[in-house]
Amino acid sequence: MDVIYLLDLFGTFVFAISGIRMASRTDMDIFGASVVGFVTAIGGGTVRDLLLDSHPITWMADMNYPIVILAAVPFTFLMGKKLNNYSKTLFLFDTIGIALFTIIGMEKALSFGLNPFMAGMMGMISAVVGGITRDVLCREVPLIFRKEIYATACLAGAVVFYLGIEIDLPDNLNYLLTTGVIIGIRTVSIRWNLALPKMKRV
Repeated sequence: MDVIYLLDLFGTFVFAISGIRMASRTDMDIFGASVVGFVTAIGGGTVRDLLLDSHPITWMADMNYPIVILAAVPFTFLMGKKLNNYSKTLFLFDTIGIALFTIIGMEKALSFGLNPFMAGMMGMISAVVGGITRDVLCREVPLIFRKEIYATACLAGAVVFYLGIEIDLPDNLNYLLTTGVIIGIRTVSIRWNLALPKMKRV
C-alpha cells in the first residue's frame, strides 16, 4: 500500500465522521446517520467515476472503503461530544481529505485523457460533492454555497497540482505542495472569516 492510498482511506474515514456527526444533530437514527456518513465519504468519488464512465466504481472494487466507513460509525458514537475537543484536529484532517480527493480525482481524470480544466473540475467534484450531499440530506444549505472558501481552495490546489506536473515536479513534492496550498487557503479563510461576495437579491 502506498502513502497516498492510506491517506485516502484516512480521508474517507474523516469524511464519514463529519457526515455522521451532522446527521446526529438532526435526530436521525443510527441507520440514517450511517447512510449520511457513507454518502459523505464516497459521494464525490462516485459522481466522478460515473462522469468518467470508470467502472467498477472505486469503492465497489475495494472493500477497504466500505470497511473504513463502517468503522467510523461506532467510533463516532463512542467518542460522542469528545470529538468537539478535537475540532481543530478534525478541521485539519478534513482539509487534508479534500486536498487528497482533489489530487486523486484530478490524476484519474488526466489518465482518462481529459483536458486540464475538466480534470480540475473532476478533482473539485471528488472533494466537495460528498459534503454537498451530506448538507442536503440534513436539510442544510450546503456549506460551500454560503460560508466557507472550500471549493475555491480545491480549484486553486488543482491549478498548483497541474503546474507541478507541467514542470516535472517529483510526485511526492507535488502532493505536499498542493495539500499545503489547500490547507493554507482554508486556514486563512477561517482565521480571518473570509468568504466570497454574496449575491445581492434580484
